[in-house]
Amino acid sequence: MVRLAFLFVILGIGLFVGTQYAGQQGYVLISIADKTIEMSVTTLIVVMLAGIVILFGLEFLIKKALYASSVTWNYFSVRKVKQARRYTNESIIKLLEGDFKSAEKKATYKANHHDMPLLCYLVASEAAHRMGDKTKRAQYLELASKQENSELAVALTQAKQQVAENDYGAAFDTLSGLNANQASNPVVLSLLKRVHTELKMWQPLLDSLPGLEKNKIISKEEREQLNRQAQCGLLEQLAQQQGSDGLTNYWDRLPRKLKEDTEIVECFAKQLMSRKSDTQAFTVVKEYLKKQPRSELYTLLPEMNLADSHPIMAFLETILKKDNSNASAHSALARFHLRKGDWPQAQQHLENALSIRSSLSDYTHLADALEKQNMTRAAREVSKKALTIVQV
Repeated sequence: MVRLAFLFVILGIGLFVGTQYAGQQGYVLISIADKTIEMSVTTLIVVMLAGIVILFGLEFLIKKALYASSVTWNYFSVRKVKQARRYTNESIIKLLEGDFKSAEKKATYKANHHDMPLLCYLVASEAAHRMGDKTKRAQYLELASKQENSELAVALTQAKQQVAENDYGAAFDTLSGLNANQASNPVVLSLLKRVHTELKMWQPLLDSLPGLEKNKIISKEEREQLNRQAQCGLLEQLAQQQGSDGLTNYWDRLPRKLKEDTEIVECFAKQLMSRKSDTQAFTVVKEYLKKQPRSELYTLLPEMNLADSHPIMAFLETILKKDNSNASAHSALARFHLRKGDWPQAQQHLENALSIRSSLSDYTHLADALEKQNMTRAAREVSKKALTIVQV
């Protein structure tokens, strides 16, 4: 448009000059070396205008030719990209269908022409992983790692594969190599939860629980259960590494809420018992049962190895005076009477416990108590009831 306007301006100037100097063509002499060119001014102007038009025409033709070449080049380039995308999409479908060989082949066929080769190599790596080919899997991950912005995707893919093979140590190393700003990634957190649990890395697991709940990877109930599991794991590690003293020191620092959790109290008592601190374990359990009389912790009492069992028996009798319907207390007290050979007392407490709820263990002990008293027929009947519980 600008060029056309320019031509009209030149033409207008020419018409104006022509009318002004009509009949006065003038004279132009051009001398180059030993050659001379003579022409009128009018002829020179016409030649110059013709030259300008020719230059504009050549420019137009060159641009058209270059544009045609560019369009042709872009056509073939776009065609290759579309083909690569189509093969990649098909490879993902094959991966989901379980045709891992085809998935690998399609993912890598046009990977060099794909606008995101990272995706192709990750799909191929996963296909090789599903086929159990660790060499190819590593090769594809290596190719993927050479792409831009690939660190997180490659690490997550590799960690998932390592977790699937139960290689939790390698998975931990892979995830630990990520940048600090990626540590809050939900997938990273989820994988680390599994890794920390399997490797019994209880303190890191405890530290990660707030982030897991915040990112809605676990519910509040799951967080509480994982907290119990981690606390019990820590208590076991402390018992092995620092003995009962280290165990007690850690317990003293725990929040009151955790000290009132039945599972954690049970774990603490069991670890004390494993370190031959049964008296201390009895004290802990007794104080807890005073506040929570209905608890499965009664089953620990007969397992405690005390020089004198009288304090435990007296405690259980006190509990039963307050609440004679406490089946767990009846069952625990019966175990002490069995140990002492006091069969009638054991029988009475076991029958009281079984009248409240069924228990295979109590039926077995009752049959034994009846057998010791030569009540063979009654013992057989009790054994039959025990069998019905087993069959159910």
